[in-house]
Amino acid sequence: MPVDTPPPVAEIVVTAARLPPGAGEAAFSVTQVMAQDLRAAGRVDAALTATPGVSLFRRASSAVANPTTQGLSLRAIAPSGAGRALVLLDGVPLNDPFGGWVIWSQLPPEALEGAAILRGAGAGPYGAGALTGVVRLDERSSGGLAEVSAGGRRNARAAAAGVAPLGGLRLFGSASYETDGGYRPVRGSAAGAADDRLDLEARSATLRVDAPIGEAMLSLRAATYREDRGAGLVGAGSRASGDTLSATFARAPAAGWGWRLQAWRRTSDLANRSVSVAAGRVATTPANDQFATPAEGWGVNAALRRTAGRFEGEAGLDARGFEGEVRERFRFMGGDFTRERRAGGRQGVAGAYAEGTWTGDRWLATGGVRVDGWSSADGVRREVDRQTGGVILDDHPADRSGRVVSARLGLRRTLGERLSWRAATYSGFRPPSLNELHRPFRVGNDITEANAALEPERLVGVETGFAWRGRGATAQATVFWNRLDDAIANVTIGAGPGTFPRAGFVPAGGVLRERRNAGRIEAWGMEAELRRQMSGRLAVEAAVAFTDATVDGGGQAPQLTGLRPAQAPRWAARAGLDWRAGERLSLAADLRYEGRRFDDDLNSRVLSPALTLDLRADWRLRGDLGLFASLENALDERVETAQTADGVESFTDPRFLRVGLTWRLRP
Repeated sequence: MPVDTPPPVAEIVVTAARLPPGAGEAAFSVTQVMAQDLRAAGRVDAALTATPGVSLFRRASSAVANPTTQGLSLRAIAPSGAGRALVLLDGVPLNDPFGGWVIWSQLPPEALEGAAILRGAGAGPYGAGALTGVVRLDERSSGGLAEVSAGGRRNARAAAAGVAPLGGLRLFGSASYETDGGYRPVRGSAAGAADDRLDLEARSATLRVDAPIGEAMLSLRAATYREDRGAGLVGAGSRASGDTLSATFARAPAAGWGWRLQAWRRTSDLANRSVSVAAGRVATTPANDQFATPAEGWGVNAALRRTAGRFEGEAGLDARGFEGEVRERFRFMGGDFTRERRAGGRQGVAGAYAEGTWTGDRWLATGGVRVDGWSSADGVRREVDRQTGGVILDDHPADRSGRVVSARLGLRRTLGERLSWRAATYSGFRPPSLNELHRPFRVGNDITEANAALEPERLVGVETGFAWRGRGATAQATVFWNRLDDAIANVTIGAGPGTFPRAGFVPAGGVLRERRNAGRIEAWGMEAELRRQMSGRLAVEAAVAFTDATVDGGGQAPQLTGLRPAQAPRWAARAGLDWRAGERLSLAADLRYEGRRFDDDLNSRVLSPALTLDLRADWRLRGDLGLFASLENALDERVETAQTADGVESFTDPRFLRVGLTWRLRP
């Protein structure tokens, strides 16, 4: 029996329970991220954001970014800490039930077998939250991979993931641990005694059981994570933790009918300590102690798919619920916090959809519609004096609800043996997160107030593009226009020093912002990518994205009219090279460029363009054991991530070397 031949028990193909991508997906803009790209990047978010136009709220990766800024957005229309893209792992949302962001350290790249980036509002099977698109992650269903590594700044990492047969079942498990001594984001003469390192300690574990039941598959999954990190200032830092349970029962539509039933539950907690910075950055003073943010999310969904000749149809139902609250101490005076706050509420969204796709000899046509109902209830913001117990604020926003109809249509035409054209139009919506509705927050001396009256964001868009597939090469290009209505933005409404209602005192060098539905954002742009296998040993790829987004602040934020959304660069580009230099040695280079972006809504804090180069070498020692070395930011570029009102800049990672061993377990 050859080495790669599976044992007899594997004659029944066992994979994680999931429906395959629908036929209509070919009419939309999709980029595939391969397992080897995920592994080489070292972090899932780093692999995804290598695609131009895909970004976290700030430039920093999840290795150093605060959890509340790790929301993912597509096409740079208007990045947000909560994220305007829905991130799914085998159908289960990874977005935090309280804040909408994604804690990326919960998912080691070794645990995944691939990812797909679907741009455009995700009506149809995706629904609420898929405003600028969907990132679909597939957990490993065969084989395995382990890695241990160490690097500069006292970095160490160990991770493993694999699938093993267990009688008629298959067992998947993954675990990861990482520690990093970090670096100081404020450098040079601007740094002072107030500045500290962005250090990290993160761990995660997952267990999944796949059981074939007739022609269907049942997957039961449990996962947990925790991370502790510094915030770059003395006395500031965060802790995030959570657990997930899910059950998925699915049957692929191989014989005409396919279906999926799924239920999941997520819990999360976030602690976040912030400080104020003295003039000259000589010291910090405690400003806020968010000691707990317990939150819970749950969801159920069902889908029925039918394939009959040239037609594929799918109908489904889904519902999600979220509840949580922030518990924090604030107003530091006389050596202690003098007030305490509790703020939070409940949310719900439920919808039904139907889609159909017809495939002809040269044409593919797809369309779908869905109806969603949303609600926001039991909101509370209660603030008390810690010494007297007296109530300072007791706010109970009115319950609200609404209904949204969204749809998408797509066409694809084969123009020849290698060339195809496609066009699509779509709409979608995103309800504000509990965090945006109820939790005020502080970064240094900047304070942002919550707003319980926020309305859901809505997006409509159209796009068209071409795709070409030749011998050893693929290319695609897309032009798009999107309009985002009731865009939620952090709007500047005051500057320190001064005392403001609800927010309290804003120190010198700080500003006061409030989350508002800041009118409308219109964006048009283009994206293109090329992959070419030059020879059996050399492969190159290149991608570019351009987004011209403009704010119309309307009556809520007229001062923003004509400006660009915060954290939204116009240009982003990437060029990569993979060279198999020998039978054992592989070399890779990844060059990325991003144009300037603004750190604030008023476009007054300019973050300069950045050009970074990452290098990697892999050496196969023997069999499936390999050695690697990676050099991130090889040019030691000073990449700005933030800027304070008084002009102090923060930067992302300096040059960073990491070496390690990998071991592949073949299926």
